[in-house]
Amino acid sequence: MSISTQEPQPPETSRADEVDGVASRTPDAAPSPAARRRRRAFSVPLTPKLVVGLGIVVATTLFAVVGPFLVQDPSQVSDVGLAPPSAEHLLGTTQTGQDVFAQLAYASRGSLTIGLVVGVIVVVLSGFFGVVGAYVGGLLDDSFSLLTNIMLVIPGLPLVIIISSYVPDKSVWLVAVVLAITSWAGSARVLRGYTLSVRSRDYVLAARVAGEPAYRVLMVEILPNLVPLLASQAMFAVIFAILGEAGLSFLGLGATGSFTWGTMLYYAQNGLALRLGAWWWFVPPGLMIALFGAALALINFSIDEVINPRLRNQTRQARKRWHLDRPARRTTGRRDAGQGAGTEARA
Repeated sequence: MSISTQEPQPPETSRADEVDGVASRTPDAAPSPAARRRRRAFSVPLTPKLVVGLGIVVATTLFAVVGPFLVQDPSQVSDVGLAPPSAEHLLGTTQTGQDVFAQLAYASRGSLTIGLVVGVIVVVLSGFFGVVGAYVGGLLDDSFSLLTNIMLVIPGLPLVIIISSYVPDKSVWLVAVVLAITSWAGSARVLRGYTLSVRSRDYVLAARVAGEPAYRVLMVEILPNLVPLLASQAMFAVIFAILGEAGLSFLGLGATGSFTWGTMLYYAQNGLALRLGAWWWFVPPGLMIALFGAALALINFSIDEVINPRLRNQTRQARKRWHLDRPARRTTGRRDAGQGAGTEARA
């Protein structure tokens, strides 16, 4: 009986097992080009303009949402008329004794509601007539382009005035719909041109050749690239809605029975606030319109830097020059300070 002295051999590993082992130790696969495009489309660099704009927009929105629950009825009349700002009335009172701060809180909610509704409707209409028409092409695109051109030819402000004058009881929602109907055509034209450019790119053509459904190509390959442009058009629509509503209300064609920044200016004009020196009546709504419009413009400028490569490159070059010049300025300042100290010591 012989005892084997051979040492046990390890089990043989095939080449496939080695490849699998190496593959299991490799990191996760890199994201696909489509995922990188979507991530790039949704990413906006955090610039000072964007921070300031978002800060003003968030503060105004919180004031419009929470403010009406913390103030009195804006229509409540008191015996103190045209009182200047005080501890009891933070922004004074109107000619009939109504609290201006309470009116401003309710007016902020009304104006932001109009701006939000107009922005949503404009994005939906311009996206449908601009993006869908440009992607499908043919007779549908020609029909949508004809409708868009007709809406562009018709002057917006006179049309809004005519529609508003024929409606006796105008609510905030009606004013928003009227403003949206007269302001979507320009955005649709811009989106159509950009969609025609994106439609001919390689990854869109590859998706169509691979047999992807039209709705999937539109939603996955095209729309993510249009997100910054849609956001920019929405900002423009909100600014137009707030300014348009203020103009209509100032002419007496705005929302009746509701408080907005425009109706506050209208009531201040009728109450002769400027002639009587009641600045606290018309300055707050005018300042709110200016601040909110400037905040949306700052956000829009930040979005433009993402859409326009030339602006993005200029911003990057300006930042690099600023970072490169900062050490030089510090060195120059220290050298000047040292020379000044040496001069004083010699004196």
